[in-house]
Amino acid sequence: MKLKSAGFNREFSLIAAIIIMVIVFSIIQPVYLSTGNLLDIMDQSVINGLLALGITYAIITGGIDLSVGSIFAIVIVVVGDLLVRGVDPVIAIVCGIGLGFLLGLFNGLLISKLKLQPFIATLGTMSAYRGVAYIITGGWPVLDIPANFRSIFNSKLFGSIPVSIFVLLAFAVVGHVILKYTKLGTYIYAIGGNEEATILSGVNVNRSKMLAYAISGTGAALAGMVLLARLGSGEPAAGQTYELNAIAAAAIGGASLAGGRGTMIGTLLGAILLSTLKVGLVVVGVDTFWQYIATGAIIVIAAYFEVIQDKVKKINFTKKKIA
Repeated sequence: MKLKSAGFNREFSLIAAIIIMVIVFSIIQPVYLSTGNLLDIMDQSVINGLLALGITYAIITGGIDLSVGSIFAIVIVVVGDLLVRGVDPVIAIVCGIGLGFLLGLFNGLLISKLKLQPFIATLGTMSAYRGVAYIITGGWPVLDIPANFRSIFNSKLFGSIPVSIFVLLAFAVVGHVILKYTKLGTYIYAIGGNEEATILSGVNVNRSKMLAYAISGTGAALAGMVLLARLGSGEPAAGQTYELNAIAAAAIGGASLAGGRGTMIGTLLGAILLSTLKVGLVVVGVDTFWQYIATGAIIVIAAYFEVIQDKVKKINFTKKKIA
């Protein structure tokens, strides 16, 4: 109950922060509150949100996935090449999701079976996967992506809501169900909380870790295909530094880099908060350089919030023990 309450408090705080940002930016520039701009905020959250939701699985296990930006790039160029060769868009999408899953699974294999540190393993695959993306295309972008594929992600539902937003929400809902209502979700939290105890309890830790990283790769694949549809071309250089934004969104959303804590709802709200801030700064005319500073400040504040929360828990625990 306490963990659930802590998660709820964090998510409530994020919602409050988003509302305050919207109010402040709206006072400075009233156009910020327009329906079109609010939809743009959600739309801008999609790519980072998908990456962040996926990487949250790795973070909860106590690991990290630095390769999501490179998986993003490989999926873009592979799916783009398939489409240009005339492959049906639905088949190309399935292939893209499968590729992301397998690349993530390989990361999990390196970490679980070869016992590499997640930072080192995914740092290595970040470079290797990026190199593969360049080799596939020879360094050139994949151009002339068919309109029938682009329309799948770019079309609008209910008049003005981009389909990509529903892709983000669907991935978040599926992720929430997996973490909260399945054995895999329970095992992932347990691994991040105390891996040795989880092993002793008979859980197949290696399989759970591999699946966690596979889901991380799946999120990167979905994000890559959304960008491919938006731009109509596939760049092997796409996705560079995207992993940092994804980690930031997850951390802001309450995912502990020490493992054992994090939710899909929190991460989704973290991605929306970052988008709310960035779009707001653009609307009010703040220089790009200051936008980086503001984003960094939000990340530091969110991280310090975790420190304060942990201190409060220790104080409360000590008081109860004395009582």
